[in-house]
Amino acid sequence: MVKRIIGWLVLVPLCALLIVFALANRQVVALNFNPFVSPDLLQTSGYGVPLFLVLYVVLLVGVMLGGVATWFAQSQHRQRERHWRREAHALNGEIEALRKSQRHPSGAPLGEVDDLLELR
Repeated sequence: MVKRIIGWLVLVPLCALLIVFALANRQVVALNFNPFVSPDLLQTSGYGVPLFLVLYVVLLVGVMLGGVATWFAQSQHRQRERHWRREAHALNGEIEALRKSQRHPSGAPLGEVDDLLELR
């Protein structure tokens, strides 16, 4: 519950700041993808896009590239985790097989305490 309240206390002001930023930067900027165009044609050619939209897209691309870089950096950790998970699964299978093979002839498994005290 505390995490949810803290999340709201952080997200609501952050969203308000992003809305205020978008409203303050509504002017249209020329977006041109050709770096070789002459400066005289820069004002006439290109696409008119609001400045906040350009900045939001750049921010989104940066976050996505950071996520991909982190995913690749953590690949060794995920590989080790898969290895240990497979090994734990195999060991659990061996333990279960040993438990089944050591069952009491009556078919009921003996508990550890019963084994030690030989109550059955």
